[in-house]
Amino acid sequence: MTMRADFTDGLRGEWRERASAESRLLPQGKLSGPMPWVIAIMIGLTVVASASGLALRNTARVASADVAGGVTVQIVNGAPRERDRQAQAALEALQAAPGVASARLVPQKELDALVEPWLGTTAGDDVNALPVPALIDVRLSGTASKASVAALRTRIAPRAADARVDAQASWLAPVFEAIGAMQWLAGGLIALLAFATVATVLLATRNALSNHRTTIEIVHMLGGTDAQIARIFQRSMAVDAAAGGIGGLLLGVVTTGLLGRQFAALGSGMMTAGGLGWTDWLAICCIPVAGVLLAVLTARFSVLNALKGML
Repeated sequence: MTMRADFTDGLRGEWRERASAESRLLPQGKLSGPMPWVIAIMIGLTVVASASGLALRNTARVASADVAGGVTVQIVNGAPRERDRQAQAALEALQAAPGVASARLVPQKELDALVEPWLGTTAGDDVNALPVPALIDVRLSGTASKASVAALRTRIAPRAADARVDAQASWLAPVFEAIGAMQWLAGGLIALLAFATVATVLLATRNALSNHRTTIEIVHMLGGTDAQIARIFQRSMAVDAAAGGIGGLLLGVVTTGLLGRQFAALGSGMMTAGGLGWTDWLAICCIPVAGVLLAVLTARFSVLNALKGML
């Protein structure tokens, strides 16, 4: 056991001496220059874009599940009595229809709340005095396909001639398309930020190589290898990228939290459903790690490629 411990201590000491010697080959400026700040901005923007894309995905998923089996029946008739008669007749037909899990006539209080922002009604106003259709909220046991909606329309047509039957998913189709487009936009922004990070690291590395060209030539003459020199640059880049990644993560999380509070204040059920889960936050926390790896690999390969053409 003593011999093994001595051998391990010897390896550790040799590794530390080697690392110290490599770090003295070229001058290094840790946390100096604009590189940590640039990476922090890139990581922060990536965090915000990723959080937005994940929130939009969650919103679309929850909303799609809610309206998948939803059907809305409107009784469009200007005469209040006839409208109410057709609504009751349609409700009875729907409740007895196969495949219908539930059918509910939307009460007057809910109609008041729906039309108030648009027509300026207040509590106590009579909806029957306004040309507002009677609404029946229908939930199917399965998905509201075109065939099932057509079957419901055929079933209630003899009892309610003014009934209009529509799948709720068709109303939200433009919303889902917009959400999908915004998700693609977020993904494109993330790709552009990754490309910008690679380009920034590449330019910074080439600039550092140009500044230390004479020293690198001397190191080569003394027996230093390309891999040894590349390790120095990638170690320095790793320190800058880690500092920038932590700062960018904090900046992005704070910005995401503020945006989440603003959207939550809207009181919309769809916005509330678009919250981030723990798996989403875990993926967001991995962004700085991916940024550091991307910066280190870019620095290493760019240095090795430049050294091949230098000497």
